[in-house]
Amino acid sequence: MLNYIIRRVLYAVPILIGVNLITFTLFFVVNTPDDMARMQLGIKRVTPEAIAKWKQERGYDKPLIFNDAENGAAKFTNTVFFEKSVAMFAFRFGRADDGRDIAYEIRTRMMPSLAIALPVFLLGLGVYIVFALTMVFFRATYVDFWGVVLCVALMSISSLFYIIAGQFLISKLWHLVPISGYGQGLDAAKFLVLPVIIGVLSGAGANTRWYRTLFLEEMGKDYVRTARAKGLPESIVLFGHVLRNALIPILTGAVVVIPLLFLGSLITESFFGIPGLGSYTIDAINSQDFAVVRAMVFLGSLLYIVGLILTDISYTLVDPRIRLE
Repeated sequence: MLNYIIRRVLYAVPILIGVNLITFTLFFVVNTPDDMARMQLGIKRVTPEAIAKWKQERGYDKPLIFNDAENGAAKFTNTVFFEKSVAMFAFRFGRADDGRDIAYEIRTRMMPSLAIALPVFLLGLGVYIVFALTMVFFRATYVDFWGVVLCVALMSISSLFYIIAGQFLISKLWHLVPISGYGQGLDAAKFLVLPVIIGVLSGAGANTRWYRTLFLEEMGKDYVRTARAKGLPESIVLFGHVLRNALIPILTGAVVVIPLLFLGSLITESFFGIPGLGSYTIDAINSQDFAVVRAMVFLGSLLYIVGLILTDISYTLVDPRIRLE
């Protein structure tokens, strides 16, 4: 298994380089360093001298990917892409275009993102599985039929509707929780209740239907018929056998998501004013802060690869037949 993990880590290096190259290319297709300088400096202070100084201070005065003026390897190393990308592999993200330290911002905003994402993930996983098992237990009945109808209805509604409707009803009309904002310590709980409920509700339709499909597929296999032939109750068959054997595909979707919880939710944090990594990324995109966007894309790619490795490892825990060689 150790050799497998080492190979996967080595495979991740060219993937991360490719992701950075694509992000770099797409960003500078839309914005040149001059455009970035004009946005940061403001209309009143934009002069050729100010733009040149801004670019020099932030390292954007060099060629983007290829430097014709240099010789040998310096043609590629003395460029914006190389100098801005290589340091990230040592987790040195540098400073944002507005001067703030990106690593400090990530450490500060990580906990507010986790405060929303972790409860949504854990609570949602439990709710979706229980709801799906209930429909499978009462399959071919009105409980199953109306459960599927409800899931389809929930899937058909945009997540923005849940956010706007929840803020209007629960916060503005009923005044149960604040409409947006964030606090420190236990005071943050009242700001997190509504985003967590909306996060679980918005994902209920798609996830519950998926889990229901997994459980129904397991119900048609031979081991289920054997368990029934032995006289086991349907509840034991469902919760003791079907659920356990459906853990592999469930882990595929669940374990991959765990590392990405650190990045938060872009839409939810923006609408509820949560100072997490999601809103940080949205603000960076709006302000065309390439340093922050590049750092967040790199971090997201890295966490996703970690999630894939954890998924493969978790297979061996739930299915002894699988061995990573």
